[in-house]
Amino acid sequence: MLRRRNNFQERYDRFLRELRDEIVSGELAPGEYILPEGTLSEKYEMSRMSIRKALAELVQDGLIEKIPGKGNRVTKPAYEQSPIQLKLAWFSNSYEIEIVRRIIAAFEERHPMIKVELMLLPEDEYTDSIIRLTEQGAGPDVFMISDQHVREWMDVGKTDYLTGYVPEHLDPQTSYPQIFEIFSDGGRMLAAPFIFSPVVICYNRSIFRENGMEDAQIKDWNDLLEIARKCTRSARKDGMVEEYGFCFSSSMNRWPVFLLQNGGELMEQGRSVLSKPENIEALSFCTSLMYEHRVSPIYSHGSSHLAESLFKKEKVAMIMTTYYFMNEFRNLSIEWDVLPLPKQREEATLLLGGGLAVSSQSEHTKLSQKLVDYMTGLEAQTMIKQYGCTVPVLRSVAEDDKLLDPAIHPRHYNRYLDVLPYARPLKSLGLGQSQIRLLFDELNLLWAGMEKPAEACSRIESKFNRRPKEQPLV
Repeated sequence: MLRRRNNFQERYDRFLRELRDEIVSGELAPGEYILPEGTLSEKYEMSRMSIRKALAELVQDGLIEKIPGKGNRVTKPAYEQSPIQLKLAWFSNSYEIEIVRRIIAAFEERHPMIKVELMLLPEDEYTDSIIRLTEQGAGPDVFMISDQHVREWMDVGKTDYLTGYVPEHLDPQTSYPQIFEIFSDGGRMLAAPFIFSPVVICYNRSIFRENGMEDAQIKDWNDLLEIARKCTRSARKDGMVEEYGFCFSSSMNRWPVFLLQNGGELMEQGRSVLSKPENIEALSFCTSLMYEHRVSPIYSHGSSHLAESLFKKEKVAMIMTTYYFMNEFRNLSIEWDVLPLPKQREEATLLLGGGLAVSSQSEHTKLSQKLVDYMTGLEAQTMIKQYGCTVPVLRSVAEDDKLLDPAIHPRHYNRYLDVLPYARPLKSLGLGQSQIRLLFDELNLLWAGMEKPAEACSRIESKFNRRPKEQPLV
């Protein structure tokens, strides 16, 4: 009997919550009649008496009124009531936070009975924090989720916490097919795409001009090396480098670009193939930029911030970066622009993205979907474009040149369209996030100049291919 009472209470609460959310969100407009009691009784598997009891609560709340002989009609919202609270989680060091605050304010203005609390969580253990809060009943209703976070959710096997809601107005045609691949798992969408960026080159126009390369094109690795050489200055007598030609990161969101361009791959039929010649060649080129040619600074950590920091100080001519990190260059006095990365055996670059996930544990699913609808819609996506460099996912906005601002956007902002056809998400290399972390850690000896590329690849491949009982990956 206890089980049956619990099931009834769940259905009763769900009915009240969903109907309330439809009214508050405006899905049911003032003056509109709700479904007949008999239809509601069948839909929620409750007696008409229970339906009438629940409707009486909404009448008391001032959300509906009973019209004799006609049914129950939505009234004008009672704004003196306490608004319904939604929680939107974001990682605390995001460049989009101030823009997101603008979007929230605009959303709340259009939906006065909804208030959105922006939860800022540390980027470290961001996914673990959301899972923990969700299981404690205090999780967000909607949260930002990057391609890395998608891999983390898949690794821990808790993607059932993600409803996978995608608004009807957003599809591969109104957006870009490649972006949808980032947020899919076995054909099932986990989140709605929101923003994205391919990995590209940012370059300092002044430094290029000083070295006679204002209109330089970087077609292949030889071009990259030659231009980096011309832009590297070691004028000091003590041998210190005053200005580097190129800078990239050992982050897994950067160096694998070279591997992809050389036709490399990491996994084949579930086993590591890191020691394939194409991979060794790619890593050899990376390390030669630092140790042999000395056109790129030597450092072994995985942060991309050093590259951007040197670029802002005009201590490096070119960096491998993303539109996301270009937000650091807004309103700076330096002249900068965007170039596609060079090709080698083939054209290739990495594709990163951010999406909006609706929690399956949210008590306000319809309102959460309403927020995602707005954030991926024309007005909010326009704010993303107007106030930042990150590319909005809505194609009509992303490609609207009238929204470009010279104080924010580079001259060739639309380079992303050139590289998008051959941009690939990191998950296309066949590694889960735990395996990516392991590979990143194991490559540190290579980046530190303590191991040759062939040695590193052979050793790491062997480690990956050991049986789980001998060497677990996680």
